Amino acid sequence: MTYREAVRDAMREAMRADPRVFLMGEDVGKYGGAFAVSHGLLAEFGPERIRDTPLSESTFVGAGIGAALGGMRPIVEIMTVNFSLLALDQIVNNAATLRHMSGGQFGVPLLVRMATGGGRQLAAQHSHSLEGWYAHIPGIKVATPATVADARGLLLAALKEADPVLLFEHATLYPMEGESEDGTPMEFGRAALRRAGRDVSLITYGGALGKTERAAALLAEQGIDAEVIDLRSLRPLDTEMILTSVSHTHRAVIIEEAWRSGGFAAEVSARIMEGAFDALDAPVARVCGAEVPMPYAQALEQAALPQSETIVKAVQELF
Repeated sequence: MTYREAVRDAMREAMRADPRVFLMGEDVGKYGGAFAVSHGLLAEFGPERIRDTPLSESTFVGAGIGAALGGMRPIVEIMTVNFSLLALDQIVNNAATLRHMSGGQFGVPLLVRMATGGGRQLAAQHSHSLEGWYAHIPGIKVATPATVADARGLLLAALKEADPVLLFEHATLYPMEGESEDGTPMEFGRAALRRAGRDVSLITYGGALGKTERAAALLAEQGIDAEVIDLRSLRPLDTEMILTSVSHTHRAVIIEEAWRSGGFAAEVSARIMEGAFDALDAPVARVCGAEVPMPYAQALEQAALPQSETIVKAVQELF
C-alpha cells in the first residue's frame, strides 16, 4: 500500500475500534483531505466523526484539546506544518503543559497530524521543516515516520498515548509504496537501523531517509560502508542507538531538511559529542537545508534541499 493509504487505514482501524476517536481539520471530510489521506472516511463514519473545520488552526486545535480533556481521542489534521504556527499557543501553552500545571490530574490525549517538508514546489509558506521546533518542547512527543509501516504503526501508537503527540508526515512520501505491518502499535523513542555499515553513521529521519539510503548505495560503490539510522521520533530520541552506531563507525553525518542554524541536527551532534567524543575520528558533519525561505522554482528548491550527492560529498570530506 501507499504511505497515504497506511495513514488512512490506521485512522479507520482506530475509529472502528474506539468510538472516542474522531478526525477534524480543514477539508478532511467531503474533499477527502488536502493530500487525500481521509478520502472515503466521511462516507463510513459520518460528519460527527469526520469534522470539517473553519480555516482557523488555533480554534480547531483548541477544540481538540478540549475534546481530549473531555475524554475523547481526537485526531487533528493541520494542512501543512507552516500553518501549525497559527496554533502554537494552543500546542505549547496548553496541550504540552496541562498535565504539569494540573499536578498530573489532567492529560491531553491529542494527536496532531501535519504534512511537512519541501520538494513539491509549494514555496515558502507551505514547505518548511519545523518539527525540530516542536521537539524542543517538554510535554509532547514528536514522531517522523519515513516508511509505510512506520506511518501506520506510529499513528496507532500515538492513539495509545495519554499525552499529546505530533505526527509529521513528509508530503513527498504520500504516494510512496511499501509493506505495512499487522497494525501493532510501535514504541516511541526507538530508532531503526535501515542499513548496517562500518565506516560512517548517516543519521536522518522523515523525507530525507530515501536520499540518505541512495547516498549510502553510492558510497558503497566507492568502498565506503555507510550505516543508516532512521530516528523515527525526535522526542523521545533514541540516543542509545545513535551513540552505539557512532562508537562502531567512528564518523557521523546528520541529514535533515531543516535549516542548519539551530536545527535538530545540532541537537544530535551535541549528544554525539557528549556521549561518544572519544570514539570520533573526525568532526560530526551536518547536511541541512539552505538558509533561505523555500524557493518556488524547481531547480532552486532542489538546490535548497539535501540531496544524495551532497550527502556523499560530506562523507568524502570526513576521510
